[in-house]
Amino acid sequence: MNVDFSPEELAFQQEVQEFLKEKLPKSISERVLVGLSPTKENFVSWQKTLNEKGWAAVNWPVEYGGTGWTPTQKYIWANECAKVGAPDVIPFGLKMVAPVIYTFGKEEQKKRFLPDILASNVWWCQGYS
Repeated sequence: MNVDFSPEELAFQQEVQEFLKEKLPKSISERVLVGLSPTKENFVSWQKTLNEKGWAAVNWPVEYGGTGWTPTQKYIWANECAKVGAPDVIPFGLKMVAPVIYTFGKEEQKKRFLPDILASNVWWCQGYS
């Protein structure tokens, strides 16, 4: 597979590397790199940091707070995060509940729930019976 990035993609990669170097706490990355799960506090603080940058919801539509990244930018982001031990975001809210809300929810529901999911102010879960 040929993975030659464009100059714009290389600039984005540099931006991601600088962001991770500056904003990812060593205490979190060290846990991830040795195979330990981040604590709840680690997840929340990291997601809040990502949200402040506008990078918490990689796959969301831009109008709801998503990044608007291309598939190549998402690839770069994932690779750079893996290299330095950045944890993934909390999946239930950002990856499972929010897509249902922004796709099928009423405007009132979108306004009520999506900002708090982005900011990691609420946690969602699934129950099975």
